[in-house]
Amino acid sequence: MEFAVDQALKIYSGGLGFLAGSHMKSVYALKQNLVGIGMLWKFGYYDQGRKADSSMQPEFHEKIYHFLTDTGIRFTIPMLGKEVRVAAYYLPPDVFQTAPLFLLTTDTDGNDAATRAISYTLYDADVTLKVAQCMILGIGGARLLEELGYEPQVYHFNEAHAVSAVFHLFNKYKKVPELKKRIVFTTHTPEEAGNEKHDIRFLENLGFFSGVPLDTVRKISGNSGDVFNHSLTALSLSRKANGVSRLHGEVSRAMWKSYPKISEIGHITNAQNKAYWVDKKLEESRIAKDTAGIAARKRELKQVLFKTVADQCGKLFDPDVLTIVWARRFAGYKRPDMPVWDLDRFKKLMGNQERPVQFIWAGKPYPKDEGAINTFNHLYYLGHLFPNVAVLTGYELTLSKQLKDGADIWLNTPVVTREASGTSGMTAAMNAALNLSTFDGWICEFAKDGENSFILPVAQGGDVNKQDADNLFAKLENTVIPTYYDNPEKWRNMILNSMDDVSVEFDSDRMAREYYEKLY
Repeated sequence: MEFAVDQALKIYSGGLGFLAGSHMKSVYALKQNLVGIGMLWKFGYYDQGRKADSSMQPEFHEKIYHFLTDTGIRFTIPMLGKEVRVAAYYLPPDVFQTAPLFLLTTDTDGNDAATRAISYTLYDADVTLKVAQCMILGIGGARLLEELGYEPQVYHFNEAHAVSAVFHLFNKYKKVPELKKRIVFTTHTPEEAGNEKHDIRFLENLGFFSGVPLDTVRKISGNSGDVFNHSLTALSLSRKANGVSRLHGEVSRAMWKSYPKISEIGHITNAQNKAYWVDKKLEESRIAKDTAGIAARKRELKQVLFKTVADQCGKLFDPDVLTIVWARRFAGYKRPDMPVWDLDRFKKLMGNQERPVQFIWAGKPYPKDEGAINTFNHLYYLGHLFPNVAVLTGYELTLSKQLKDGADIWLNTPVVTREASGTSGMTAAMNAALNLSTFDGWICEFAKDGENSFILPVAQGGDVNKQDADNLFAKLENTVIPTYYDNPEKWRNMILNSMDDVSVEFDSDRMAREYYEKLY
């Protein structure tokens, strides 16, 4: 549903898109035989602006991309009781150094206003529209390949958004074994409740099943009754599936163990494209094991970030001060506001003149998630009380890169087992930031507490939130801040360890090879 290949192509919301973009770039570098199919979102996800009082404002602006090629391909899909026209655009590999990428849109001649709107905004809040989007991606993606005269050996469904394609393909191949040998599936959702479900007749009325009778749908998809589980269907009709970290693989197998007929679930840990993300001077210093060179370049990069802070917030940050960044999608389970749960302790931390700290938050909430938007706004207004707190808007690829370049500490606070992988900390580590994190997702495969990162102990029973918040402050007060100010040599060695440890294992070239060899 989303690919983040460049700041100029705004068809992504966050981590899932960053991941797909990195995959496309590694495919290009490794010359693998793979094409991407996605959606051309007219308004993107949304632009993160501000209202007159500077509270967050989702804004929707039309995007036009002159670097895309109109393939001239047009076809129709029966949907919503209409014949919906789909147009296909193409991103050539040499534009952003990616695998070939095809993007589908319903914003084309021959569609009425309602069907044009299907491809307006990524993850539309309207249930019917969102399912229609998934049908364009799934059925439309399979139809596009037929229009191109291209017969793939493998269809890779990255999350269950495109699962409608299996019914179109079932009509073509007629037998489940023929279908399964062509399909692989990646699940990104670590909890059962997060997997989309809909009433099966609602989906049938939309045309989701491509005319396959409901009895057959139930029989082949692993669903019984009237509730259709998209992820269960993908798992039932794939020959192989994977979670996106070692821990997530374990969580997924436990989550689906009561369904014995699904595919095996392995894991391929997420990664990010180092060639795109890493600062070249930092990387040269890492290779030379020049910790002084890393520190000097880091100070320069902090000054670049702080120009953005001054521009957005009117605050002048100091490049010699420890800078903590929390930046990713704003969502409840990620707990962005954990540092301010104990406001007295936070004020004491931020008011320390001998060992000063600067704090930056950034990230996009889902535009209809009022709770997450309120958290964002609460942090912004709270920031007025502190000259050393900034809350930034516009968390897309460019700002994300600046924040990773400029962070000393990359803070990650999800409830343990709820972050399938998380990837922002990888690119922060590539750019000489140290991760301070709960023990979840990819961190479990990377972290050595006190050697390449700072890790909070896993909360046991009781009030998990309070334990994690207390442990966060204890780690900051007793370890992180004293190390930064009192033991700079250890800090620099930890950074070098972190950069070395993230360099190969969490570069998407490794991930792309594993997908090709293990899954495809």
